[in-house]
Amino acid sequence: MGAAMISIQTTKELGSALRASRKQLGLTQPQLALAAGVGVRFVVELEAGKSTLRLENVLRVIDALGGRLHLAGLPSAAAQTLAEGGTHDA
Repeated sequence: MGAAMISIQTTKELGSALRASRKQLGLTQPQLALAAGVGVRFVVELEAGKSTLRLENVLRVIDALGGRLHLAGLPSAAAQTLAEGGTHDA
C-alpha cells in the first residue's frame, strides 16, 4: 500500500483527509489522540475542520498517522531553506 499525495487547501479538506486516514488504519478518535499526545476533543475538532487549532498538535496527529507535511509551490530559495532545516527570521 503506497502513500497517496493529496492536495489540501482548506481546514475542512485537511480534516476529511485525516479522518479517512484514521479510519483506514482502523483507529478510533481516542486511540489517535493517545498516539498523537493530544486530547480527543482536539482530534474531533481537527476532523471537523476547525480553523483555529494549534499547528504543533496538527503536525503530531499527521505524524501519528504516519504522514508527512510537504509544501509545494514555494519559491525555490524558501524551499531550500526549509529543506536545510533553517529557522524563520523575524
